[in-house]
Amino acid sequence: MNGRHCLSAHAIALLLPFAAQAEDWPQWRGPNRDGSWNESGIIETFPVGGLKISWRAPVGLGFSSPVVADGRVFLTDSEVKRPQAREHVRCFDARTGKSLWTHTYDVDYAEWAFDPKNPFGPRPTPIGNAGKLYTLGARGRLICFRARDGKVVWAKSLENQSKDSAFTPSPLIESNLLILVLDGGPPGACVAAFDKDSGREVWRAVDEKPTMSSPIVMTAAGKRQLIVWTQGAVSGLDPATGKVYWREQHLTGAAYAIPTPVTDREFLFVNGVMFKLDSVKPGASVLWPDRRPPSRETISDTSTSMFKGDHVFTCNVSGALVCIEAQSGRVLWTTNQVTDSKSGASIHITPQGKSVLLFNDKGELIRAELSPEGYKEISRSPLLRPTYPFGEPKKAWTAPAYADGRVFARSDEELVCASLTAP
Repeated sequence: MNGRHCLSAHAIALLLPFAAQAEDWPQWRGPNRDGSWNESGIIETFPVGGLKISWRAPVGLGFSSPVVADGRVFLTDSEVKRPQAREHVRCFDARTGKSLWTHTYDVDYAEWAFDPKNPFGPRPTPIGNAGKLYTLGARGRLICFRARDGKVVWAKSLENQSKDSAFTPSPLIESNLLILVLDGGPPGACVAAFDKDSGREVWRAVDEKPTMSSPIVMTAAGKRQLIVWTQGAVSGLDPATGKVYWREQHLTGAAYAIPTPVTDREFLFVNGVMFKLDSVKPGASVLWPDRRPPSRETISDTSTSMFKGDHVFTCNVSGALVCIEAQSGRVLWTTNQVTDSKSGASIHITPQGKSVLLFNDKGELIRAELSPEGYKEISRSPLLRPTYPFGEPKKAWTAPAYADGRVFARSDEELVCASLTAP
């Protein structure tokens, strides 16, 4: 090797530690379950004429988001045709969209699920961890796969007595435990933890009716805390044992509350109610709105909020994007520029670089800047044709995944991939 080649190799070696590392998106709301995408080298402005779709793959009915791990995309869907419904776990090559493997099993859906006006399929988003993939079907079929080839490592059927109910919250993994919020089973505990390697049940807790909200794990007062939002309260649990550290009343009045709790520093925001976390021992208290029923200006049936500095940005029930002071609950501004002001509106917010990516119920991807001063749209591009028949126009409700410089989004008909990598 001559001196010049040796110098070049040495320079490359020095630069490698600073090169951007592509992150997987292995679970609901990304690698840290906080909705953030930290990859660098992503375009700040979309091309004239919109984003170019890299590939499309046909899929079936379902609300579960795609997840991305080790160069593969995974999702769950259903095929609902009389006399039998089936659920599928699908694996695609992330670069080409080529189908790599599919696992299919029969499932017992309610009679109304066979009506085309009521599309029905799996709701919980899969989770990838240490070479394995964990999926939960709408009727409680829990499976652990070897991710590379779809071989079943273990499987079990959870209790689900009512055909009209469906498992919805997405599972999470904490240490060696796979933690689920259960639905449709007998009266009793609605949170359960299983050994992720064997499927053995480790604990159950929280004897309350669940919502559709997915749990999170965060650290406060020096303790890891599992945050679960049920129909009557928000609770903090020890994720290792299921012991309830604290419980604060938060009446939602409906089982279909979907938004995931979000946390930042001492704040915990649960769809319209701001809690202050205790810094000395595990606990929380309501900061606002003074225990009154929360204003519907800050409530969404479909969308999770985002902290940025001292402010919270959230979609309200009519589809407007709202900026709120985290400490006081004061609304600083509201805009209807992101999506139409109609029932069923949704905005999935993903912090990325100095701005955010917004995916709305119209199937559009938007790059925008959010600040206490207002909303500034940078660019917008159609990404996916909405297919869910919730009035007119149809909706695209499922949150996308971001990984390896790409965005992955699904409807009830297709999975699409588009590059977001800067030239």
